[in-house]
Amino acid sequence: MTEIVLDAEDDAVKRITFIKPDDWHLHVRDGEMLHAALPYTERVCGRAIIMPNLTLPVTTVAHAVNYRSRISAALPSGSKFEPLMTLYLTDNTSPDEIVHAKESGIVHGVKLYPAGATTNSAAGVTCLSKVGKVFEVMEHEGIPLLIHGEVVDSTVDIFDRERCFLKTMENIMRSFPGLRIVLEHVTTKDGVDFVKEAGPNIAATITAHHLHINRNDILVGGIKPHNYCLPVAKREKHRLALIRAATSGNKKFMLGTDSAPHPIEKKEAACGCAGCFTAPSAIELYLRVFEQAGKLEHFEAFASTNGPDFYGLPHNTSLVTYENVDNPWFLPNIVHFAEHGSIVPFRVEEGLHWRLVNK
Repeated sequence: MTEIVLDAEDDAVKRITFIKPDDWHLHVRDGEMLHAALPYTERVCGRAIIMPNLTLPVTTVAHAVNYRSRISAALPSGSKFEPLMTLYLTDNTSPDEIVHAKESGIVHGVKLYPAGATTNSAAGVTCLSKVGKVFEVMEHEGIPLLIHGEVVDSTVDIFDRERCFLKTMENIMRSFPGLRIVLEHVTTKDGVDFVKEAGPNIAATITAHHLHINRNDILVGGIKPHNYCLPVAKREKHRLALIRAATSGNKKFMLGTDSAPHPIEKKEAACGCAGCFTAPSAIELYLRVFEQAGKLEHFEAFASTNGPDFYGLPHNTSLVTYENVDNPWFLPNIVHFAEHGSIVPFRVEEGLHWRLVNK
């Protein structure tokens, strides 16, 4: 269904029309920040998988229902955007809660955070043996397991934590062969190769920021706190592997921004928070990567069809059109979410080459 319009003079792509995309990994937070961050995704996406790692994590269906109501209340009047809820897996999650989640019709995944791996993950799983029964029920009910795939062993270098986790993921797959699993925000060639070689019930999300930056963009010339994320950006060879995977047309890879807003004072701090606020420009950033790779014909699969196919959901029915502009445009330097609160979008200093024409 993709329609690409070329410039008559130089054959450069001027416009692309494709099925409205979805975001299969999104943080919108809560309260005032929710109201500030959500409109950026609602503007361009039909649905989004909502991460459950609030300060008080979303561990039950009742919590998910309440959180979904707060998200819906933050949407513009008449919006058709659909939040797809998830549960936060803990050592104490019961198999019965998983059955309830399936019956609810609003919970579309269960998120595994190894305890201490990332923001608000202290309540995460400390030992996989404690959640084996939960995995059995998830496998039976067809609920995907969404994994933050990093080990938390303090002796493992932070740049190796995803690669070292793949053995754990392999063990989960062996024990529960029918379980659908998403390796969230994959960041390494090792992870990409692992997903490619696994069976059809294994997929991965790829973020916009991991396609654009490597670890030099965090550390060279001074620390760049707004490029700091977890999993941390890796070497250039890994970024290139992510680009090849995302632009390949392979159904296993899907758009998941992992857009994660934090107040500026918590990013620009002695111990800054991990997360890149990419929602204001995510689709434009992805399109730039596909354009530069000469693979725009595969963008619709990555952004709009691979995700719903994996989750067993219908494709969005509306189309969107983006134009490749001659003069790059720039995001505002900050986004205000409260009287004294603000968020810095990802890479505000760089111009954007694509612009939404219609939605």
